[in-house]
Amino acid sequence: MQAIDQVVFGDNQFFGINHMSQEKAQQLAETFHDIESIFHVYSVAFASGIRAVMLNSNDRASEICDRFRARASEFPALNWYPSIPYPHKYANLLAEKGILPTVNEVLFKESSALRGLGRMAQGGFALASKDAIQLMKMLVDLEMRAFTGFEVQAVFLQNVVTDLILGLGLKDLVYEYCEHVRKKFGALPGLITQNMPFLRRMLRSWGITEVVICTSINRIGYLMSPGIDAYREALQENDPREYQIMAMSTLASGAVPVREAYDFINGLRLQSVVFGASSRKHIEETLSSIRLAGPFNAGRAAD
Repeated sequence: MQAIDQVVFGDNQFFGINHMSQEKAQQLAETFHDIESIFHVYSVAFASGIRAVMLNSNDRASEICDRFRARASEFPALNWYPSIPYPHKYANLLAEKGILPTVNEVLFKESSALRGLGRMAQGGFALASKDAIQLMKMLVDLEMRAFTGFEVQAVFLQNVVTDLILGLGLKDLVYEYCEHVRKKFGALPGLITQNMPFLRRMLRSWGITEVVICTSINRIGYLMSPGIDAYREALQENDPREYQIMAMSTLASGAVPVREAYDFINGLRLQSVVFGASSRKHIEETLSSIRLAGPFNAGRAAD
């Protein structure tokens, strides 16, 4: 399995996301209301040496990706880690229109009538046969259109979807998602979860390997189910040739200072960290604090 980037620059700060404080979230939303403010931070991050980006496929993803393509000569070569889908978009549509109108709105609304008919035919087959796997592939392809032309290293399924599928025990859907990402995009399949030990255990029992697992890991156990001890045990026995682990929420939405956060993180068998920051000071402090041993630093990878 190809090694993922040790440090990935995230995007929560750009979209007013802070799970601990609504006030901080609002401040971030106001700070990054225009795309120029977002790209100022990207420029600072790249000047600091970051070469990998995670971007959620939210309402502004296409605008951001278009700007990267338009200004490609100004930025270094980047590795991309898309995170799909943007759950609020679908939740809002479902609440407003119901499931069938939402499927029609999302899958069949095309600028080209010919492409629209092609997708409608595919979608009609999927709906008529209750083929959830076919619908899943169509939705993945749709979400990934914004990232066309980029060097995609892994495609992550958002934790809202991952943990729902996991709870329902939908082995075939997970397997087909992983295979589709490998074959269609030449990338590693990624799964975001709030219960890494259980996800890893289920993937192993299903025989699904060579997956990147992104999960909250921090010293206070924030968004870590069932708890820190279970995470430590799973990380200790994990073979990164099977599952590379990427830590997110390392600062617990600001509840843990940077130095303390990475003193904890650096002591774990991790392959990668994704973090978001909105200032040069925070970016540089975080980068100087991350000291992972290497992309395949868990003992058995060197056996």
